[in-house]
Amino acid sequence: MTNDTTFRHWHWSLDRDEIFHLTLDRADSPQNSLSQAVLLELEEVICLLQELRPQAVVLRSGKPKSFIVGADVSEFSNFTEPAKVLPQILKAQEIFFRLEHLPMPVIAVIDGPCLGGGLELALACRYRIAVDDRATNLGFPEVQLGIHPGFGGTVRSIRQIGTLPALQMMLTGRSSNARQAKQVGLVDEAVPRRVLENAVTTFLQNPPPRKLLPWSVRLGNLAPLRPLLAWILRRKVTARANQKHYPAPYALLDLWRHYAHDSEQMYLEEARSVASLICSSTAQNLVRVFFLQSQLKSHREETALVQRVHVIGAGSMGRDIASWCALQGLQVTLQDLDDKVLAEAIAAADKLFCKKLKKNNLIRAAHDRLMADPQGLGVARADLVIEAIVEKVELKKQLFTSIEPQLRGDAILASNTSSIPLEELAKVLQNPQRFLGIHFFNPVSKMPLVEIVRAEQSAQEPLARATAFVQRIKRLPLPVKSSPGFLVNRILMPYLLAAVELVEEGNKVEDIDRAALDFGMPMGPLELADKVGIDICLSVAEVFADYFQRPVPPILTRMITAGKLGLKSGQGFYAYRKGKKVVRKKRHHGAAQDLLLGRLLDPLLQEAEACLAEGIVESADQVDAGMIFGTGFAPFTGGPLHYKYQAATD
Repeated sequence: MTNDTTFRHWHWSLDRDEIFHLTLDRADSPQNSLSQAVLLELEEVICLLQELRPQAVVLRSGKPKSFIVGADVSEFSNFTEPAKVLPQILKAQEIFFRLEHLPMPVIAVIDGPCLGGGLELALACRYRIAVDDRATNLGFPEVQLGIHPGFGGTVRSIRQIGTLPALQMMLTGRSSNARQAKQVGLVDEAVPRRVLENAVTTFLQNPPPRKLLPWSVRLGNLAPLRPLLAWILRRKVTARANQKHYPAPYALLDLWRHYAHDSEQMYLEEARSVASLICSSTAQNLVRVFFLQSQLKSHREETALVQRVHVIGAGSMGRDIASWCALQGLQVTLQDLDDKVLAEAIAAADKLFCKKLKKNNLIRAAHDRLMADPQGLGVARADLVIEAIVEKVELKKQLFTSIEPQLRGDAILASNTSSIPLEELAKVLQNPQRFLGIHFFNPVSKMPLVEIVRAEQSAQEPLARATAFVQRIKRLPLPVKSSPGFLVNRILMPYLLAAVELVEEGNKVEDIDRAALDFGMPMGPLELADKVGIDICLSVAEVFADYFQRPVPPILTRMITAGKLGLKSGQGFYAYRKGKKVVRKKRHHGAAQDLLLGRLLDPLLQEAEACLAEGIVESADQVDAGMIFGTGFAPFTGGPLHYKYQAATD
């Protein structure tokens, strides 16, 4: 049964058993998000429910394998004054409160992402049934946008699953799959899709009683224990987030510590806290980063999909590329002249598969997709061949000359070179139109960016297929023009060389890295150089010296002569023991941190502007996206150019 009451985003029907079926299908959007318009319509739906008084409500999404991805982030950039934001947050809280206190049971059927405000809405329902599917994940990622839950989620999540699990979920932004959510009590059931309707019917016919959390789980919310637990959690947060740059997790801990005993007051203080955070420069810049990521994801072209990948070179980069592609479901062959290196690559892949997949059958399937191929038989069958050997021009040219005759006519040939212009490498090719760069960043399993490098002769169709390939393996493709170092390494190298020059001048390694860390970088430049490898840094620096007349600091050559190659040799700018940096007990204090930071950042910012001026990428947004997702450049700044332009206007 339906009547004349219709809505733009919400659709409903009433069946013969007096069950009210409610579907959110946000108009003009591929995903459901909670805009102000969607929330205000939900308020009207609740009024209708109070009038009709059905036996129960079943709430679903009209988007395939997608529940609600959160609040409408596009509206966040309009928030500049906390006093104007607060009423909107309080209104959303009021709507969810009314949903929670409807006289009939409301069952949320969660199929696909249920994040942020979407999870807050689900927690306001009486029951939650999640589809046990890879697409289903539940969590509060708000901390990644510089805020914390604001529609009542801080109160309801703690009430539902207990203090520690709820706080950890909100502080980290990590999500859970359906089974994990069932284990902690976030959902009432996690069921396969084939029995979903039976599960809904069971809940309608025999609504289960509400479960009381064990006393051990509720213990953390007691007033005497809250200060201690808050202190412990604060220390953990401090290890990964500077309060000066990322205040949201600290605000969440303060909110819980001071108001967890009074739900009504905590709702109000939650709203006040979010209203203040969302107007901060950190939140506004992190929202900017969110949209930069969305822009990189949005490029879609209808093109032939890459199914078979052949990787040449089983060193650290080649093996990581191969194992990541196999993890994402592609058929991969991995070639190297050294059988021992190949064996080590397969062993490294096993570690990745075990870490990511957990289940033995999935791990075996991933191994079945990855084949060691010392003779290079996979070249002739591959849709895409990726070269990942050492950064030596002549060696790469020799390789391309030998394998090009074996390639299929429609195959793509790509280099993972980090610094060599493709035009130089393409000189030996008979068909350079299908040659391009696909440049991954280390470690491949963690760094989301991949540069799609177009040379002068690269044809559009291979570029489109390469872009689709990168998206297929869940990475962010950034189109860049071929040039020494492309975008990210070209901007990064002057920063690293500036740090090396500061060491040459007698500054302490720890002081230099501390200046970068205090600014908000994820790692100091000298520790980063150690992880990349001093020999690799020297190789790239020499390429840059040839093209940009930028001298190479002599200390790099001296370190290599002394066997100090960085992490892989156990000694670089730092000493390493069992793969971990040896931390000196005594802290050195040398030059003023502001002076050191200026010496580090100035060449980086100048190179970023030069890349934009030369058209290496199309926009300042792409420069910022490349540095954030390719190097971890302090996200709270919005990117190097955004940071520079903001500083100039402040």
